[in-house]
Amino acid sequence: MNREQTKNIIETTGLSKRYGSTWALRDCALAIPAGHVAALVGPNGAGKTTLLNLAVGLAAPTAGTVTVLGGRPAGTLAALDGIGFVAQDTPLYKNLSAGDMVHLTRNLNRRFDSAYAQARLDDLGIPLKRKAGKLSGGQQAQLALTLALARRPQLLVLDEPMAMLDPVARHDFMASVMTAMAADGVSVVLSSHVLAELERVADYLILMSRGRVQVAGEVDGLLASHCVLTGPAAEADGYAERLRVVHAGRGEAQAHLLVRTDGTADPVPPGWEAHPVGLEELVLAYLREPGAAALPGPTLPGPASARQEVVK
Repeated sequence: MNREQTKNIIETTGLSKRYGSTWALRDCALAIPAGHVAALVGPNGAGKTTLLNLAVGLAAPTAGTVTVLGGRPAGTLAALDGIGFVAQDTPLYKNLSAGDMVHLTRNLNRRFDSAYAQARLDDLGIPLKRKAGKLSGGQQAQLALTLALARRPQLLVLDEPMAMLDPVARHDFMASVMTAMAADGVSVVLSSHVLAELERVADYLILMSRGRVQVAGEVDGLLASHCVLTGPAAEADGYAERLRVVHAGRGEAQAHLLVRTDGTADPVPPGWEAHPVGLEELVLAYLREPGAAALPGPTLPGPASARQEVVK
């Protein structure tokens, strides 16, 4: 691993953002290492878009700090030069052609590879003369991604880029992202609700709820440090008091406890069975029980969190 890959692509300390009287983020402490496809997940209103907007310089924090690419202050020219960003709904000028979008983006950026952009659009079969508004949803997403990649970024930030795409277009979009990562060493932070897609590509997870980070770490490590216990429902309450239970489900006869183990001890009580947990199952468990057995992972220590509940 080279020195660039050892840096944190996004790092926050005590990061907070308030809109009027509502806190979108509160005391967010996070360190995302380079060289990953990092999935940012959480319910609507969790603060995901706010965090990404702060990281790419589209908003200023109310308190705390956010740096990117190994310590560059977010929003500075040094930071912006190294980031490609595709916002929600892949915003494009619908009345401009794909070629005009390439020309415009070239003129608005200090670094932009027009030849790469045109060649990539040609490979994708996207006509340069066709207006962006006349392209399919998948083609519009690919055009927005092309404009971001042509900036030759070190960090690619994607905020719900696949929300309106059909399964084939989603697959093609993510294949393009993974190709760019493999070819150019781009680090990726991807916000999405499509858990099945994230499970296929992500190797790092950040789960947010109510403006705070609930889980952060490499996917393999997180899965290894959790399991599902199944056993008699009548015994569930007694074991739940001693185990770090993230989410509990039970029927009349059998209970299912998703527990955090950290891989340091055998958590299986007598008469119970342990089963491995998948990424989608883990994410859903934390979303159903925000704050339960919260796993900080490799995040940075921040100031003591205020007890105010975040609703945006």
